[in-house]
Amino acid sequence: MSFFAILLALLLEQARPLTHNNLAYAGMRAWAVSVRRNFDAGQAHHGWVAWVLASVLPALLVAGVYWLLDVFIGWPVAMLWNVAVLYTTLGFRQFSHHFTRIRDALEAGDEQTARETLAEWQQVDASELPRSEIVRHVIEYSVISAHRHVFGVLLWFVVLAMLGLGPAGAVVYRMAEYLSRYWSRKSIAGAPPVSERLQRAARAAWQAMDWLPARVTALGFAVVGSFEEAIDGWRYYAQRFPHDNDGVILAATAGAINVQLGGEALRQREDLTVGPMYDDEADSSSTPGRTAEISHLRSVVGLVWRSVVVWMLLLALLTLARLLG
Repeated sequence: MSFFAILLALLLEQARPLTHNNLAYAGMRAWAVSVRRNFDAGQAHHGWVAWVLASVLPALLVAGVYWLLDVFIGWPVAMLWNVAVLYTTLGFRQFSHHFTRIRDALEAGDEQTARETLAEWQQVDASELPRSEIVRHVIEYSVISAHRHVFGVLLWFVVLAMLGLGPAGAVVYRMAEYLSRYWSRKSIAGAPPVSERLQRAARAAWQAMDWLPARVTALGFAVVGSFEEAIDGWRYYAQRFPHDNDGVILAATAGAINVQLGGEALRQREDLTVGPMYDDEADSSSTPGRTAEISHLRSVVGLVWRSVVVWMLLLALLTLARLLG
């Protein structure tokens, strides 16, 4: 059932993507604001209580709805509930329009539009970036976005669905990622400053939640790309940045398509994002590979879609084996 739910959700998301200001996202923001307002008292245990309530409670609620539908109505309706939840939590179209606009602008030679779109997407100053750096950062942000919006969601969905919790995994993963960004802001309009303890709890929880998905995504890129170079890059990067999940993905991507990534990444505004893509205390030298070119953007698209196909085939085989067994 998980395979069909994922397939239907991906097809629906491609045909009719959610708008940015939809009811589901508005509800998520309102819930995060409410929990923070009532439970952020500045103590370490308050931070963890707030995080559990904000992320785990919604996951348990959607799991409860799934269980009730499955028991009292039937599995087809329960599967449709899975599709609905996946439709709001995963999908390429939640970020791919930025990628497409930048790629089209670069192909047309309009670097200024590409810079403006990149700045709008990531809330950074891209006004001085040369063409190769624009391409490099688009690759970096795109593969991380694909991981967080697709592969990570799928992994947690499948794992918890196998335990009978329906779409709970997709919800808790997306909430963990959102809270790590939203609560990392030093100030939120109309609210007191976010406490350091709450920010630490959100960051620590996200790093833990994303540890396994990041490595599964990196493995997928290695399988469908240049395997040996991707694994070598992964090992090299992991030795220098052992706690950086994003770095594992970027290193594998660099090796898989032979592109130079890393270096001094754009510094994102602290009040809007989780923080820099790289550890401040680590060597930020670039990975081996060719200088980023427009052709690498097409390679990235192929890499991501091949990974989707591979994981969907594996899930289909597992579903078939379960049905025949």
